[in-house]
Amino acid sequence: MKDNYVYAVARIRVKEKTLLTDADIASLAGMSDVNSVMGYLSDRGWGTADTDKDPDAMLAAEEQKNLDLMRELKIDPSVFDILSYPQIFHNLKSAIKQVCTAEDYSQIGIFYDLEKYGGREMVRIIQEKDYNALPESMRQVAQDAFETMLSTRDGQLCDIMVDRACLMAMTEAGRKEKNKVIRDYVRSQVSIADIRIAVRAERCGKSADFLKKALAPSEDFNCSQLAAAASRGEEDLLKFLSGNGFGGASEALGKSLSAFECWCDNQQIEAIKPQKRVITSIGPVVAYYLARENEIRTVRIILTAKANGFSEDSIRERVREMYV
Repeated sequence: MKDNYVYAVARIRVKEKTLLTDADIASLAGMSDVNSVMGYLSDRGWGTADTDKDPDAMLAAEEQKNLDLMRELKIDPSVFDILSYPQIFHNLKSAIKQVCTAEDYSQIGIFYDLEKYGGREMVRIIQEKDYNALPESMRQVAQDAFETMLSTRDGQLCDIMVDRACLMAMTEAGRKEKNKVIRDYVRSQVSIADIRIAVRAERCGKSADFLKKALAPSEDFNCSQLAAAASRGEEDLLKFLSGNGFGGASEALGKSLSAFECWCDNQQIEAIKPQKRVITSIGPVVAYYLARENEIRTVRIILTAKANGFSEDSIRERVREMYV
């Protein structure tokens, strides 16, 4: 197994050289329009011959390349499952909404192109109520969220149910994982996701009861206390974050919501950077996968901002830290 890791890490070290740097991101932020950004990325090998004019298609192609590389390196399925949970549960939400609204989402790129639980298969499962075809951690929430969406047409409630189930599934899988990188990744993701939920709920005036239904248990803080603080208002929420080791989140929120979202994503990158020095574990492979997700997400932010006429300063506030 160690020899397999050595080969995989050697491949990843070569691939790391193609990742965008902070300087690349700064250049993209300073470009005049979407076409300039697309041209720069195309020259760096992004997309395919068929996607050079379509930003969404280019980003989808890059996401697919990232998934394909993990399959090519024959990463342990249990590890890949944990990394794929957000995409799988996203496809579940999209499938439920498609079946309940009779709208065809397959033509607008809303589904992740996953090998086992892609859009077509997930829609079939929901249409036929074939819940046993899903991973055990998804079966009950798939049924509950579908019935809730069907009876209430409340897309937000459906999202909350599925998102919480995703975090719970990641937590359970993380506890069983022997690799520290994966365990740390899961712990960080769950805590950051809870903080994001609390911040958005506070801004929308949601109650503590609403938050308790949305938050997943975290190893870093008491979720009931987080829910109570967020329901009382921004001042109490900021105090809670500062008092529980998340002063950076509190400081970023004091600047702007964009700065806070940037802080959330940067925590993941800071956590995986030590993997650059590792050569005989799966850690660098996982780090590369997450780094690619981060750079694709950052490019999407830049493209969207350019399309909507945001200023360069506004874009720079939103861009994420890169891995290399």
